[in-house]
Amino acid sequence: MSDMSNNAPLVGIIMGSDSDLSVMQPAADFLRSQQIPFELTVVSAHRTPLRMVEYANSASSRGLKVIIAGAGGAAHLPGMVASLTTLPVIGVPVKSSNSIDGWDSVLSILQMPNGVPVATVALNAAKNAGILAAEILGAFDPLISSQLHKYKQQMINEVQEKVEALKGKGWANGFDGK
Repeated sequence: MSDMSNNAPLVGIIMGSDSDLSVMQPAADFLRSQQIPFELTVVSAHRTPLRMVEYANSASSRGLKVIIAGAGGAAHLPGMVASLTTLPVIGVPVKSSNSIDGWDSVLSILQMPNGVPVATVALNAAKNAGILAAEILGAFDPLISSQLHKYKQQMINEVQEKVEALKGKGWANGFDGK
């Protein structure tokens, strides 16, 4: 079981540019809500390749257990990091200003060759990357697993409340989901 009070990062959140922060923020927010320590920084596969190599090579020895890597356009960051570490890498395709509706990023991250897997979430779905990172950690940490169970139970409860509200108000009477 991890000692989350020591705040040693277990998850690394990296992105190719600070312009990706608004997309990657939900991963950080989710990990923070689950009290899972993380670090967040910019690591560009194209503009700072040596920094990327150093980050990936040192991640495990620094205590990281999972890396979330967001990238847009050519989106090489997740795959290149995965090629340099044995840690699980979760890729977040980012729809960037120079993107082809995000498909270039999705396919760049998704279509990795055998031997270099990258778990890939939906376009701009960094929160899902945060949840997946927590699930990976939770497979080995009962405290994190318990927190995730509570989170998922809360989602169930919220949906059930909406079911009951819809039953009470009816769909034809201006049901607004609250």
